[in-house]
Amino acid sequence: RDCCLFWKVEERSQEYEMRKIRLKYIIYAILILLFAVIIIFVILFQRNIRTAASVRKLEDGLYSMEYKGDYGLDLFLEQGGAADNLAVAEFVIQDVFHGLFPVDLRGTSFGCSTISARTSEGEAVFGRNFDWGTCTALIVQTRPAKGYASVSTVNMDFLNLGLRMPEETQMRLLSVAAPFAPMDGMNEKGLCVAVLMIQDSPGFQQDTGKPDLTTTTAVRLLLDQAADVEEAVELLSQYDLHASAGMMVHFALADATGHSVVVEYIDNEMSVTETEVVTNYYLSPGEKYGIGTEESKIRYAMLKDLLQSSSSFDMDGIRDALDNVSKHNFDSEFASTEWSIVYNQSTGEARYYHRENYQKYYSFIAGSP
Repeated sequence: RDCCLFWKVEERSQEYEMRKIRLKYIIYAILILLFAVIIIFVILFQRNIRTAASVRKLEDGLYSMEYKGDYGLDLFLEQGGAADNLAVAEFVIQDVFHGLFPVDLRGTSFGCSTISARTSEGEAVFGRNFDWGTCTALIVQTRPAKGYASVSTVNMDFLNLGLRMPEETQMRLLSVAAPFAPMDGMNEKGLCVAVLMIQDSPGFQQDTGKPDLTTTTAVRLLLDQAADVEEAVELLSQYDLHASAGMMVHFALADATGHSVVVEYIDNEMSVTETEVVTNYYLSPGEKYGIGTEESKIRYAMLKDLLQSSSSFDMDGIRDALDNVSKHNFDSEFASTEWSIVYNQSTGEARYYHRENYQKYYSFIAGSP
């Protein structure tokens, strides 16, 4: 009996030890699997994580960020681009978020003004007002491996995750998609691009068999790949342009030589007109000329008068010109001029003024980390 009892105790002890060993192996396996999942997650989302970490809140409604890594513009263009915001969003969802987060690119009407001039030293300067209802703006710095570095601005109300969360958290999550939604910007070569709306319909929808671009992806292409106005116009001619959200817009372009034009689409044909000022009505000669808001014609005339009254403008002079045509001077449906930017196309500096506070600016250098 004592012998049997001894063997039973020994057998139970061995079973207990075996359970401990099995449990240890299971824990090890779970830890290894968890570690592998973390490694895969970091590899897949490293650009998301690094970019999100770069987001800074400058003040209420204004953020800045630096994009870390490749945002996939070459891949986007290789697959034929996109003819609407839905297709752009689908690319971002798959390439940037790996299918895990839904992203919605939206759009609605907005009013704006741009002005191109020179300083007394001959430097090219460019000013831009973005007039809209109260929104959240994100200043985006990018340094693509195969392209020009730039600083651009995104109206984050045009990007949406469809989730309820704190604003700063949403800014960090959406920051990785921001390069595909710029409204304006300047690259390291001094090329400035700005989108301005025209109250006309329908929006342009070219269909000639060329690769497709939407309004904001066209801005991204020009900032990344065009050094001057001539290159920008040539690039646009290689694509079928589609107005985002069906909104009729035109593109103000200006480069470091002081050359400035507006690119418009009349009956789906590209038209290029030399001009130092652009607001919200057609400037192309012909039957469309002058179609747009009456207020935009007043702003245009005011800016033209300022240019004629002085042979040169420094950055503060461009700031004052933008202040003169900002929304607090008009009784309009828009809440405010959400941002004003003064670009020095020779030095690469961009000064951001937020919500018509022209006593304070945030300075960025296109191409500077």
